[in-house]
Amino acid sequence: MMTRTVFVHLPSPLVPLHLSLPPSTPLSSLPLPVSLAASSSTYLRTISSGPLDPSTLISDLSHDESPSHPITLHLGVRVLGGKGGFGANLRAAGGRMNKSAGTNVDACRDLSGRRLSTIKEAKRQAELLESLPALRAAAQAADKAKLEALERALGISSDQTSDLLSLPEDETRGERSSTGAVRAATGSKRIAEVDLEELAMKKHKFDDNEFLEQSREIKDNVRNAVAAGES
Repeated sequence: MMTRTVFVHLPSPLVPLHLSLPPSTPLSSLPLPVSLAASSSTYLRTISSGPLDPSTLISDLSHDESPSHPITLHLGVRVLGGKGGFGANLRAAGGRMNKSAGTNVDACRDLSGRRLSTIKEAKRQAELLESLPALRAAAQAADKAKLEALERALGISSDQTSDLLSLPEDETRGERSSTGAVRAATGSKRIAEVDLEELAMKKHKFDDNEFLEQSREIKDNVRNAVAAGES
């Protein structure tokens, strides 16, 4: 009697079965392990098919081109599903992955071979050069505002400050123009009009931290030197 060779792959760690059966044998009659054959959650399938009907014959699974070729079956176990939503979770995870994907292309090059990061840096520097006059004007305005605030705190008008700043500084040669002498006299007269006693009564905050730190270091060094000399 002609038989067919059947290989049945069982779930791990069970060893596959090597069977020789008549072509008229249905799948329900295969000598499978008792624990698996009695279960309604198991099924048989080929490599390219889904679950097979238990009444399927071995002859129906033979290859048309080579009927004597061994038949390979796989024993699967049905897993009861949950409430679903697995596909929705996968799609949501894929969307989050796409959103978090990096978009930094600075290391890429354009058609001329230059890196995009170099082009961006050149554009940034060009914009900075264009805005340089505005930045300088803003810095000058800030300095002017500080000077005016200091003048108001000291009780000196801006006219007196401008006269003082416009005085010539050619004292090394001993020469002063007549205009400079007049301005100097006018400036000294205006400074003399400032009430020094009232100015001395005002509290001024001394916040030169570098000078304070140097003074503290000098005092500590003097104390250490005196202590070392006495010892």
